[in-house]
Amino acid sequence: MWMRPELEKPVPLPPGHHLEPVWRFGKLATRSPVMCEAFELLRRFASTDVTLTLLGETGTGKDVLAHALHEQSSRPTGPFVVFDCGSVATNLAESELFGHERGSFTGAISTHLGAFERADGGTLFLDEIGELPIDLQPRLLRVLETRRVRRVGGSQDRQLDVRIVAATHRNLRAEVSTGRFREDLYFRLAAAIVPVPPLRDRLEDMPALVRDLLQDLGRGDLIVAEATLSALKAHEWPGNVRELKNALACAVAFVDTRIVEPRHLRLLPSCESIRGVESLPLAGQTLQHLERIAIQQTLQQTRGNKALAAKTLGVSVSTLYEKLKKYGG
Repeated sequence: MWMRPELEKPVPLPPGHHLEPVWRFGKLATRSPVMCEAFELLRRFASTDVTLTLLGETGTGKDVLAHALHEQSSRPTGPFVVFDCGSVATNLAESELFGHERGSFTGAISTHLGAFERADGGTLFLDEIGELPIDLQPRLLRVLETRRVRRVGGSQDRQLDVRIVAATHRNLRAEVSTGRFREDLYFRLAAAIVPVPPLRDRLEDMPALVRDLLQDLGRGDLIVAEATLSALKAHEWPGNVRELKNALACAVAFVDTRIVEPRHLRLLPSCESIRGVESLPLAGQTLQHLERIAIQQTLQQTRGNKALAAKTLGVSVSTLYEKLKKYGG
């Protein structure tokens, strides 16, 4: 069950270093205060059957948190069923969610249990619920309120014992205003919302995430250089943890030793960053002034790591030192 936030056992560290506190939720751990807030909300909701909605950007690990919530609930031995509302064809969504009876439509050669019935006694995770077709939303609302489901082509309602956890990256309130999401379903889901922070707001977890993701990739033997961690922390990560895993998978392909170095990374600037630079009022500024600002900001981003800053700026370390001497840095 839930373990109250606690400090890790102290370990010897070099002078000037310290450990941030570690908070836990089941098998998950974090050093980030904002993620700790999410853990605390999940802890409070874990033992209840309230319908809960995880709200966060794509790739933040909402599915991992939903599974952890299931394991910490009163039904951990029951099934954990995932239904991705955005990946099922519209004409199949009703049958996949609620099930169908044999002969209920062309091709229904046998009875099919929907996601709700398969999750009976456990948890149903409705991923990206904002993508659910509008015509299915009244049926979903009815099941959420009555905990009874009727298969397509059926005449009998079946009682369910299932915990519902939903997730979305969309602003459902805005979706309601545009008519893409039912207001009554929104209010049913908005009663218990857990915000999931993006990776850029929980950089304290970067070392542990990198270690775990490399383990998942079958390369837990690799050592990540401090300069590499600095480069990873400086990235914006619009795709969050999912993007980080893909970046590490790409880096692993270039590693020729046991050390993952900054040169192994293939990080592209986000579209937002590119558009932001293009929109800046740079006309009339001297190139020397722009260069000095770029160097200063890059050093801030890399936390004073000149080797990484030089790589980011596309110059040699010796050239960077010359520039710093020139500009009095």
